[in-house]
Amino acid sequence: MLPVQLNSLSIAIVLIVLLVLGWMATRSRGGSTKKPETRSTEKLDTLASWPPTATRVLTTPERQAYDVLRAALPAHMILAQVPLQRFMKVPTRNSYAEWLRRVGQLSADLLVCDRHSQVVAVVEVHAMDEVLPPRAERRRQRLAKVLKASEIPLHVWPANNLPSAAAAREAIAPSLPPAEISPVAEVTVLRSLPGRYPQGGDTMPDDMPEMREPPPSTWFDDLDTAPAPLAIEPAKVRSRSTGR
Repeated sequence: MLPVQLNSLSIAIVLIVLLVLGWMATRSRGGSTKKPETRSTEKLDTLASWPPTATRVLTTPERQAYDVLRAALPAHMILAQVPLQRFMKVPTRNSYAEWLRRVGQLSADLLVCDRHSQVVAVVEVHAMDEVLPPRAERRRQRLAKVLKASEIPLHVWPANNLPSAAAAREAIAPSLPPAEISPVAEVTVLRSLPGRYPQGGDTMPDDMPEMREPPPSTWFDDLDTAPAPLAIEPAKVRSRSTGR
């Protein structure tokens, strides 16, 4: 009876040792547990594999909406395509990296700030007849929910029916002092609306460069994102604290 018990105990010990050795081998390999396509892309050169080129920041309707805001609120700061992480803060009791994964790709088309750079409102320019893919629609709804929770007013303007400068001023800052109204800028806006060009003519000037639309703000919707780690490894924390 005793030899049988010893054999069972020996087998159990061998299995435990094998499990420990397998776990240690996995930890030592580190990045080898990554997907094959992830390991292959990490070897690509950033510039050689993705040659960068400059592009426009705003679409044509967004640029026209920008002109409307400049005319309506000349004493305010009008910023374009600002990520949410740049103008709102969240508690850090949970992973900030995970919060960035969820909303880090969201940005405001136009951000209205006062002269002290305090956020006043967000303006989104949408084509009302546009049918969005499900992921893009969820992204738009998530943006609206986050702005509502942060108590930042959201104004959605139709791309083909932008408001006048007076209407925009009344909607965003109705208590604006008359001294901050710019009638000259109002004329500039009229010249930049559809059918008009900056010079006020009805035809495209010969020396005006070709204007291509920038990538849409929903460009990232089709990309896969993996959950971010909820904690930083102790070794990384030590290296950051020592400045190494």
